[in-house]
Amino acid sequence: MGELKHNIIETEFCVVGGGMAGMLAAISAARHGVKTVLMHDRPVLGGNASSEIRMWISGAGTRVPYLQETGIMEEIALENMYRNPSRNYTTWDALLYEKVRFEPNITLLLNCACCQAKMDGDKIMEVTGFQLTTYTWQTVRAKLFADCSGDSILAPLSDAETRVGREAKTEFNEEFGLDKADPYTMGMSLMLQCRETDHPVTYTPPPWAYDFKTDEEMNNKPHTMLQDLNTNFYWIELGGLQDTIHDTETVRDELLKIAFGCWDHMKNHGDHGAENWELEWVGFLPGKRESLRYVGDYTLTQNDVERGAAFDDEVAYGGWQIDNHLPGGFFMNGHEGGHLLKRRLTEAYGIPFRSLYSRNVSNLLFAGRNLSASHIAFASARVMGTCGIMGQAVGTAASVAIKYGLNPRETGKQHIREIQDLLLDDDCFLPHVPRSIPQICKDAEWSSTGNPASLINGIDRVYDGNDNGYFGKLNIPIVCTFPEKRRISSFRLVVDSDLDREYMEGNPNLMKIPMPLFFAASYEHTTFGFPTCVLKEFTIDVQEDDGSWRTVFEATDNIQRLIRGEIDAETRAVRLVPKATWHSSRLYHTYGSGKCHIFAFEVRS
Repeated sequence: MGELKHNIIETEFCVVGGGMAGMLAAISAARHGVKTVLMHDRPVLGGNASSEIRMWISGAGTRVPYLQETGIMEEIALENMYRNPSRNYTTWDALLYEKVRFEPNITLLLNCACCQAKMDGDKIMEVTGFQLTTYTWQTVRAKLFADCSGDSILAPLSDAETRVGREAKTEFNEEFGLDKADPYTMGMSLMLQCRETDHPVTYTPPPWAYDFKTDEEMNNKPHTMLQDLNTNFYWIELGGLQDTIHDTETVRDELLKIAFGCWDHMKNHGDHGAENWELEWVGFLPGKRESLRYVGDYTLTQNDVERGAAFDDEVAYGGWQIDNHLPGGFFMNGHEGGHLLKRRLTEAYGIPFRSLYSRNVSNLLFAGRNLSASHIAFASARVMGTCGIMGQAVGTAASVAIKYGLNPRETGKQHIREIQDLLLDDDCFLPHVPRSIPQICKDAEWSSTGNPASLINGIDRVYDGNDNGYFGKLNIPIVCTFPEKRRISSFRLVVDSDLDREYMEGNPNLMKIPMPLFFAASYEHTTFGFPTCVLKEFTIDVQEDDGSWRTVFEATDNIQRLIRGEIDAETRAVRLVPKATWHSSRLYHTYGSGKCHIFAFEVRS
């Protein structure tokens, strides 16, 4: 008999799973010089944020002011806001594809489901996936592996330790723990996308949909989503009482009956304000919340989350509320099916590196909703903004581990500050770890209007009641003068990108929803805006021996918060000249055409 084609790929780092965590793990490792393979079982990237599921990205900053995730996450968000003002999912899919597919050092394997692993003792040597589009087996051999699949596919293939379900109160002394542990989890949901028109729209449901004639038959679920655009049909949720991996197809079928039945109820059974609304899209791939979680050297708990824990090996952070969905989901009455216990947090908590690598498989990292955490801590850390920055942390740590030829545990013990410095330099935020400042900047004299010293205070955002930024006027230089002539190689600049999304043009009702699912009539003639305070135009100049200035870097249409560039000059002084922001007349008195807000400006020798 014939055999299917079989490819062998030799690499340094293999990431399984292309949601936000896996994408950022792959991109960060690749940008630090690591040959990386990203294996993903779907045709599009983004996981729950992709066009297949359509859940918008939430994180710590969605609930706690000024905690918006930065790094690669903010890079992607800004590019999407600029290039995709209507928040079109096809454009979003293409942007995520572009970020991975055209990143040097990444080999992307889409439509490839990981299904085998080969071990050597406690190490994974290779993984093999079947690529449906090419009917080809793809085997990837690597030094390190990261499981960002959400469902922890490498756990059963490697015998890595995992936990599932809800712990007893006594295991971690958690207030929200159960009297007795059980295997149940949060369920999975199908999303709906709807659009308001200027005329009545009829709806005929499929014959196999549930027929919910009364609110009671629909378990008294909330009916305000078309009027309150900050909510959704999250309660179309099932699976928590089943196996959220192996029962997915069965649960999906039931969710479809519910989803179409709910829209039929909205349209045809009572006045729910839906007369002019039409159903535009229903997801056929459930968005999962919870399945297997790995066991690392440290298990994050409710106590860590609520006390704003700081860790010596902090590499990411969370701040989303403890958002614990009950396993019963849709079949529970009213809002009760949404949350058993829901508690808002007021500050960030650290996520230690020890919670992002396996306790018993020596070269296995993980990031996302399979982190090492109790069920209650997971209820906060599971959202995609937090998962994404965990992914960037894992990819960065992998680059350091490969640099020194170490496994993750050894790397965390010996080189954690190097990992943290790389993350901070890449504009990730660690609430309890200030960024290191180059000595050349400390030794320099800084001059301008305002207080340019804040540009090198190591905190690149508004935080803890302090602005930490420099407010200045456009066309007024910020000058960095050295005691003697120095060879300068590059610069690093961090500008205000409005992390709390307060100063943006567009539909004010949808400012904080990056991927809206309910398109109100007002949407038809508005966009969703771009942060007007972002520095659009600037120059970097070096001082010549005769005292004149020479431009070595010029930006005319910058859309990013973190900007790096080459200088490669020997000089006594370097200056930044801010020239224009993405201002608007509406916000003239706040940011205006004459002001700028900058968090960091550094040079490197």
